[in-house]
Amino acid sequence: IEPLFFSVLIYWVHALAVGPLHIILLHEFSDYEGVWSILPALPLFSASFSSVSWFLFIEEETQVSLNPLLTVLKRYPEWFLGRRLHDSEASIIHHYAFAEDPSVFGYPDPAAGWALSSALIHRLVERIHHEHLKSDFTIDLKHEIALFIWNEGKGPKLTPVPEFCRDAKEHCVTTFTSYLPNCGPPVSKKDLFVAVKTWQKFHSERVPVVKKTWEKDAELLEFYSDISDETIPTINLGVPNTVRGHCGKTFAIMKRFLSDAVPKTDWLLIVDDDTLISLPRLRRLLTCYDPQDAVSLGERYGYGLVQSGYSYPTGGAGMVLSRVAVSEIVSSGCSCYTLDAPDDMELGMCLKTLGIPVTHNPLFHQARPDDYAKALLSSKEAISFHKHWNIDPVAVYNHWLRDTNQRDEL
Repeated sequence: IEPLFFSVLIYWVHALAVGPLHIILLHEFSDYEGVWSILPALPLFSASFSSVSWFLFIEEETQVSLNPLLTVLKRYPEWFLGRRLHDSEASIIHHYAFAEDPSVFGYPDPAAGWALSSALIHRLVERIHHEHLKSDFTIDLKHEIALFIWNEGKGPKLTPVPEFCRDAKEHCVTTFTSYLPNCGPPVSKKDLFVAVKTWQKFHSERVPVVKKTWEKDAELLEFYSDISDETIPTINLGVPNTVRGHCGKTFAIMKRFLSDAVPKTDWLLIVDDDTLISLPRLRRLLTCYDPQDAVSLGERYGYGLVQSGYSYPTGGAGMVLSRVAVSEIVSSGCSCYTLDAPDDMELGMCLKTLGIPVTHNPLFHQARPDDYAKALLSSKEAISFHKHWNIDPVAVYNHWLRDTNQRDEL
């Protein structure tokens, strides 16, 4: 499949009839891969498609009925349209913008598609040229786009459109299939090496959760800590524990992965000790990628993307790298400026330097299930969640990630 999941369909409506149809895959639209965060792409869209009336943003697996869609758009001369989602409670991934009542602010469901009128895009481009964004980070794209458009009440909120759907219904003009495509049999267990980052404080708190839940699905797994503990067992890589950021440990893991100390495998998964993950679903997803390519896969965040920054795979959700990618990273001389530097961000800067795209899949989750709109989550598809705060992690795993009838003989 394509290295970036997010695609754009652009079409021209002239007198509400279909004119020339333009379909763009975002990663092919520009040499700058940061266009996935949308805001850097809007000036390009505005300049390249001056006669376009509407821009529709969809996922790769979103289906569109074009003529019915045009009929729907007759109701909206100029707007920001989509299937409306909202938070049930404030979450760090949403920056606490509406902490008192998160439900008052809506943002679009990317899978159902969302649309911007060209007139609105022109106004947004003016702001992009003359304003500084309030945050350098792109963490939760759909919410941050809606927040930028709303502009503290000076711009429009998302208009909910019932015909923008995930599930197929008679009135729907968009529908969605799955973020977990069927590309063939899952990769073998022996082709995935799992590295769990931990330290001695969590040997009795978090490691037992891993052992009770998803460790059984891993054929090759090692725990990396600041001490050697034969009861788990853990491996001391000679890197002291750090309170924040684990760059030194992550780069030591990548070097060990390439050494003769571990079996040679196609894929490396690096997770925290409080990451909950479905390895069978991950191996199904990995079938869609060629391990002979330099692949970086996970939940993608961005830093300074409007100013030509970089993307990075957020660590808590799980970072997946092909052996080719790990080899290029290690041989490039990329390193940590300090042992406690953010490992995922340092990795992102290195990947940008090497020209390796960060491939996003929204089935990886940096936070807990309760931190997301329920309409976004599926207990049949999620690949990972992160953090044990105020939850029963074993119960979360059993509900969201455990496949009770998974046939997994590989």
